[in-house]
Amino acid sequence: MRTTPVTKYLLAFVITALIFATAIIANNFFNAKRIEQIRSIEEGISIDILSLETQFDLLQGLSCKNISEDSVLSRELDTLASKLSFAEAQLGAENEEVRRLKRHYSLLEIKDLLLMQKVSEKCDLEPIFLLYFYSNEKGECPDCERQGYVLTELAKQYPQLRIYSFDYNLDLSALKTLISVREIPDELPALVVNETPYSGFKSINDIEDILPELADTATSTSKQPDK
Repeated sequence: MRTTPVTKYLLAFVITALIFATAIIANNFFNAKRIEQIRSIEEGISIDILSLETQFDLLQGLSCKNISEDSVLSRELDTLASKLSFAEAQLGAENEEVRRLKRHYSLLEIKDLLLMQKVSEKCDLEPIFLLYFYSNEKGECPDCERQGYVLTELAKQYPQLRIYSFDYNLDLSALKTLISVREIPDELPALVVNETPYSGFKSINDIEDILPELADTATSTSKQPDK
């Protein structure tokens, strides 16, 4: 028995519809899983932020013997930054939830910077502060990604270097005040090293030249006896 053209077309339509429906169901399933994962990350970040805010209050009352240049608070800020980067990669830099979390995180960074500056003066510590301003907006800062890699490598080489990274265009009044007070140029990437602002990409060698004390602290650390 020969198949009529109408039957062939109908069969092809049914097969196509089944494939299309399967693709939609699979896509919806994976999107639901992705949203569930992102919500879990967001909840974790929110808890981390509350924990950090509590630690700020606790640290302000500690004596100098209980505070080091590489505080637990700063290490947790680094962990939080990694989680935020993952959320940003999943949702996109323009996602409102990501930007809300970034605003909160940036405020914590500013609070940590001010706290550690006070603690350093009070407790005679000598951490080295470096402020980094970048932009994720397309075409605005082609060297920002490269600058980020350089600073990540520097942080590995020099643990005593305290790096604070800020999205220059983030809508946060405290950040805008910091940019104004530190006279940050709008040519990005921009760094503030030893209270001096610099604009444009800086290599590891450039930053080491600006901060010769990095080599001194690295040498002194390497000379410490093993415990």
